[in-house]
Amino acid sequence: MTSRNIWVGRILLAAGLLGVAGAAHAADNKVVLYTAHKSSIVQKMIPLFEAETGIKAEVVQLGSGDVFRRARAEAAAPKADVIWSVTGSLLGENADLLAPYAPKDQGAIDERFVSNPAWTPYTTVIYVLMVNNRMVKEADIPKTWAALSDPKWKGKVASARVDNSGSAFQQMTTVLTAGGDKGWENYGKLAKNFVFSDSSGAVPRFVADGEAPLGLTLEDNALEYVAGGAPVKISYIEDGTTTSPDGVAMLKGAPNPEPAKRFIDWALSKKTQEALVKEAGRRSVRKDVAAPGDVKPLSELTLVKLKSVEELGGTKTLIEKWRQVTGN
Repeated sequence: MTSRNIWVGRILLAAGLLGVAGAAHAADNKVVLYTAHKSSIVQKMIPLFEAETGIKAEVVQLGSGDVFRRARAEAAAPKADVIWSVTGSLLGENADLLAPYAPKDQGAIDERFVSNPAWTPYTTVIYVLMVNNRMVKEADIPKTWAALSDPKWKGKVASARVDNSGSAFQQMTTVLTAGGDKGWENYGKLAKNFVFSDSSGAVPRFVADGEAPLGLTLEDNALEYVAGGAPVKISYIEDGTTTSPDGVAMLKGAPNPEPAKRFIDWALSKKTQEALVKEAGRRSVRKDVAAPGDVKPLSELTLVKLKSVEELGGTKTLIEKWRQVTGN
């Protein structure tokens, strides 16, 4: 073989190795996320993640139930790396799909929100009553679950479908928990007043636009409209609500495990949690990050300890019962 051929061979080999290395580097710099986050939060937070880490994020937005239906269908050959912002009850019920990972800042998380090593608390959410100020006088705002069940509010309370929304599922389990032995009886009365939407994001929009005078939604969803100048306010149910975390978790067999871990570390970092408070109105699960300035502190709310999904009969049983009670 001539010297020239030897050098050509070496150059081609080097180019091949660089190509392999480049492909590996590209794979190492991508993470695929399945999330129930609304678009406004995704659009605010993902650019921060990409800028801080240099990792490209591919985001698929779905309803909470659809996140796990898709993840389970793909379990033999996962296409996603991380489940991002899905209610803790669903994460717990689908723990067999998850790969436990403790983030670097695990010790900063408030212990009351930690329940299962398969997933990590991400933010803590509270269900609130959103009120259109132009349609409901201050003196008429329902302050209890019983008051909200009054027939005068029939067809005037916006709510998402429990079988398609993790936040609506939490709302239902909150009522069941607060009601004790009369949980389903109380929920049945309440549901008679509901106008159901297919997505949780539609509820605050209906209230802000005047399509419904009242709506049950997550605190941060309502805050977004308050901050935007809509004629709405937040009211907290006085006879019992709950605070519970949504979570973030790595999927078993994640195609990009190292970027997945870096995403979870980033999501729980103090800087990111402070950004979630400021930009999204979310309450942090970290002990060293304050709540948004325009919400009531947890110490001023009547909180009940949310029963686990297992205590209430399991997700499948609860959704079937919800369909029976509501006729959906």
